[in-house]
Amino acid sequence: MQANSLSFVSAKVQIDLDERSYPILIGTALLSNPLLYQDLPKAATALVVSNTSVAPLYAKQLSEALHAYYSKVLLVILPDGEIHKDWPTLQLIFDALLENGCDRKTVLYALGGGVVGDMTGFAAASYMRGVPFVQVPTTLLAQVDSSVGGKTAINHPLGKNMIGAFYQPQLVVCDLDVLQTLPDRELSAGLAEIIKYGPIADMGFFDWLENNLDALLDKEPAALAHAIRRSCEIKAWVVGQDERETGLRAILNFGHTFGHAIESGLGYGKWLHGEGVGCGMVMAAHLSQRLGRVDMAFVERLTTLIQRAGLPVKGPALSAADNAGCYLKLMRVDKKSEAGEIRFVVIDGPGKATVCPASNVMVREVIDSCCA
Repeated sequence: MQANSLSFVSAKVQIDLDERSYPILIGTALLSNPLLYQDLPKAATALVVSNTSVAPLYAKQLSEALHAYYSKVLLVILPDGEIHKDWPTLQLIFDALLENGCDRKTVLYALGGGVVGDMTGFAAASYMRGVPFVQVPTTLLAQVDSSVGGKTAINHPLGKNMIGAFYQPQLVVCDLDVLQTLPDRELSAGLAEIIKYGPIADMGFFDWLENNLDALLDKEPAALAHAIRRSCEIKAWVVGQDERETGLRAILNFGHTFGHAIESGLGYGKWLHGEGVGCGMVMAAHLSQRLGRVDMAFVERLTTLIQRAGLPVKGPALSAADNAGCYLKLMRVDKKSEAGEIRFVVIDGPGKATVCPASNVMVREVIDSCCA
């Protein structure tokens, strides 16, 4: 990439995966800058995948930039929301590719949040057994987590993200400008994924978040740029060592085992993913404390920051008859489970995480104490 193509880029984080390596670009006015896309694989056609909320705001900007390199730029607009992260919606992408005679050089662009990014990536991994794709995340959560690292998937009624593939993008473009139109609830959901990086890897970053949370809530560009860059650096470091989550990468799921149970138990879309993760981190912190890995002061400190970010810290009741039992049943479908045994990401001292089992009795106690 030529130097002048980085004129609006404030940070560049590299994902090092040998021939699958790619950059994450963070800055302003990136979406419509055609120079950012000049080094991507050459093709006759690009397909932009977006949704009903994002496409009216940004699809035209991206499509116009891409016309510099593709003779045909197509657009498919998906329904918005986690509830549509399923096979019928995924087929809309395949329909567009096949109806327009797209070949295996066609490049897909995911313009949207985590749902659009996951589905576009899964479609790219599957169509003609693999075509290139680019992540252009438009939510804070997608910029700091779901667009980075190559996890792609759709949901199943019995489990979140259980059907998918590891498939890396060619490029990730994080334009800070798009976050200015992000609803407050979506902003808070993204902060959950940012907050998790402190307890699992960098308590200095956690300190910074405590001191700068108000600036992030006010969408101050400098604060957002730093938070996104540091989050991506931590995730890049983890993914570079464990691309397919055979060990270390599992720590990135801190709070997710409880959080995914909340999402699927309530019905996808009732709580945002980040809301489930925020509450799930509180539960996981309490479990860490009961296991003797952290003290209650740490649990309270983390809970306070999550609450300040506008996230729920009390879990919902998923069953009137046996709430803890319902959580346990849903968590056994978690990808970290082994032979039916649930394995949890816990904090093994502030700034360090590990994966371990816990007794059903202890988990029930945590759920009972952490649910409204």
